[in-house]
Amino acid sequence: MSFLTIYKRELKSYFTQPTAYAVIVIFLLFSMIMTFSFGQFIKVGDASLEWSFFFWHPWLFMLLAPAVGMKLWADEQRNGTVELLGTFPTSTWSAILGKFLSAATVWLIALALTFPIVITVNYLGEPDNGAIAAGYLGSFLVCCTFLAVTMLVSAFTRDQVVCLIVSVFVCVLMVLCSYDDLVMQFSKMAPTSVVEAFTSFGVWDHFSSLNRGLFRVQDAVWFASLIFIPLLGTSAILSAKRA
Repeated sequence: MSFLTIYKRELKSYFTQPTAYAVIVIFLLFSMIMTFSFGQFIKVGDASLEWSFFFWHPWLFMLLAPAVGMKLWADEQRNGTVELLGTFPTSTWSAILGKFLSAATVWLIALALTFPIVITVNYLGEPDNGAIAAGYLGSFLVCCTFLAVTMLVSAFTRDQVVCLIVSVFVCVLMVLCSYDDLVMQFSKMAPTSVVEAFTSFGVWDHFSSLNRGLFRVQDAVWFASLIFIPLLGTSAILSAKRA
């Protein structure tokens, strides 16, 4: 099977089951609730959507992204089809990228469906649409990072529930470990070097710079590394199981 065949098969499987629809609806519902309630979109007049809309995305992704990615390899292992990969004329990386990009496409669709908020902010004011586009890019990259982490966890276990729990734990840690309020408290108890090492795995610094319309080299390196390394780990695990 080619990469494209696997991608189409996996994407179709998401939309022949209620999982993708449920996750997308929950994301849209809660992102709008957060925007108009806690984010106070109308009251503060946040034309950039930085704090009223995009701020809430990592909090939602850390719970919902693993729900989309938990079946990526857990299902294959439970059904015993991982071993069949060795008999197919396809590379491990074709399978990994096909599955990963199919899950990423689900989230791309979910983010695209939030377009009414962009129309609304353009109707009410004159926002910097370039900054809004950067915010969407940041959200998508954070989501892809969490999907890559979930894929790695999924390669270890055949149980979707175990994969979901472990993946959510790791993603929550990645969100909390660089959240300013928690970093301030942690810095009072630990040396600076420990705090810096701990927070280097967090998403906020890199996500926030994109949210402000900036894209730094360190952001590109961080996202690329935190997506590629889990995929590389997945490849190593699957190669060992195919052998």
